Amino acid sequence: MSGREAHRGKAGRPLAPGGARPAIVIFGAAVRPDSRPSETMRRRVTAAVELGEILGGEPLFVPTGGQGLHGPAESAVMAKLLRDWGIAPERILEEPTGTDTLSSARAVARLLRGWEGRVHPVSSGYHLRRCAMLLRLMGLRLGRGRAARPGPGFSDWRWRLREVPALPYDAALAVWHRLRGE
Repeated sequence: MSGREAHRGKAGRPLAPGGARPAIVIFGAAVRPDSRPSETMRRRVTAAVELGEILGGEPLFVPTGGQGLHGPAESAVMAKLLRDWGIAPERILEEPTGTDTLSSARAVARLLRGWEGRVHPVSSGYHLRRCAMLLRLMGLRLGRGRAARPGPGFSDWRWRLREVPALPYDAALAVWHRLRGE
């Protein structure tokens, strides 16, 4: 049984035991040239595992991200990190097509259409607000997100500045796609 089939019920809808099973969406980060995860990716996966422990139960983990410049898809590298943390493969549902934040959010919304539990985004602190907004605009029930700890010496002002135009731009595109039924 594939990871996707393990989470599907009647009519292909995702299962949410008790109507409240949470899903933790981990937004992608770069894969290094040697196919290893970047430190940012490691910190995001760690934050997701910590959030899973806080939420309790058996949340579904949804790592996102397609193949970038190097190595395998970001989602595949994160899925391996999750398995290394002891997360059972049937609790991991990869979204390997996203090429940016908006396309990842749209793909996750298609993947989790009909999901009854809350969806909890995980990313870096500067990026989390946009991730949460896009998942909500795509029609998912949003739960609290979790920001990965920044790396030593990381100054995120440049990344936060990048979010200033990206947030309204992606919001407008997300609304446009949703109104078109995409």
